[in-house]
Amino acid sequence: QVHVVESGGGLVQPGGSLRLSCGASGRISRDYAMSWHRQVPGEQREFVASITNGGTINYRDSVKGRFTISKEEGKPTVALQMNSMKPEDTAVYYCFLYMEVLGYGVWGQGTQVTVSS
Repeated sequence: QVHVVESGGGLVQPGGSLRLSCGASGRISRDYAMSWHRQVPGEQREFVASITNGGTINYRDSVKGRFTISKEEGKPTVALQMNSMKPEDTAVYYCFLYMEVLGYGVWGQGTQVTVSS
C-alpha cells in the first residue's frame, strides 16, 4: 500500500510565499511522476505542476514564473515553492503520485492554502 502526505499549507498575504511538501511511502515503482493539483469548493480539481523522476517539469500557465516544483533525488518527495501568491491561488492543494508501470496513482489528503489580507 502506498501513502502520500502533504504538509505546509496555511494563510499567507497576497504577494507572499508558501512552501508545500509531499512525501510518499510504501511499495513505489522505480518510475513515477509526482504532481500538485488544487481544488476550490464547488469546482473541479485542477492541475498545478508535475515532475517526473527523470526531471521533466510542467506547470499550468497561471502559475508559471511564480511556482516552482522540485524533488529530492532518488526519493518520492516533492515540494512546491509558491511565490507572488494571489487570492485566486486559494484552494486545497493535493499531491499525487502516479506509477504508470502499475497503472494507478495515489492522492494525498490535501492541505489548505489561503491567500488573503
